[in-house]
Amino acid sequence: MNCWKSINITKEIGHIRLFLISLIIGVLSFLLLYVPISLLHGTTSFNESGIFPLILGILLLPVLHSFMNILPLLVIRKRIKICIKSKFKWYPTLYFNTETHLSKLESLLVGLAPTVFISMPGLLASFVFTDFYGYILIFTCTHIGITFIDFLFLRHVIRAPRRAFIQNVHDGFDILLKEN
Repeated sequence: MNCWKSINITKEIGHIRLFLISLIIGVLSFLLLYVPISLLHGTTSFNESGIFPLILGILLLPVLHSFMNILPLLVIRKRIKICIKSKFKWYPTLYFNTETHLSKLESLLVGLAPTVFISMPGLLASFVFTDFYGYILIFTCTHIGITFIDFLFLRHVIRAPRRAFIQNVHDGFDILLKEN
């Protein structure tokens, strides 16, 4: 296999810039979604019992997001190694490494899974649950901000050649091509 391109999104854009862009996308998505959904529901009051589940959900959101990245690999029975590390002393983070290379389609499934399994049901739930739509929308828009990094990954995967393979490395990912 030959390395077609080696990509480290954090190194390319910068950790602080990624955080700020994700934050801006999350806030803008909330601003753009809150007004139409609140007009649809026609209510101005909130059920205040939803604040504690919201805080717990936002604290668990990065772990849930990482698990949703891993879920398609478990479904298609790819051999993976899951590592639980903590960037902070008390907060766990999931990482995964595949023992084999992922095809372009498998990489697209991994990148899109959090959006399909968290963001889209969250948007649907904000339409269905009238009493808690504000909290559900805050949770969903926070996740939309987090998925910005996944979409940067997907942009690189989509631009890769058709028969490319993706390999996770410690500080990013490599796009590999088979030798002729």
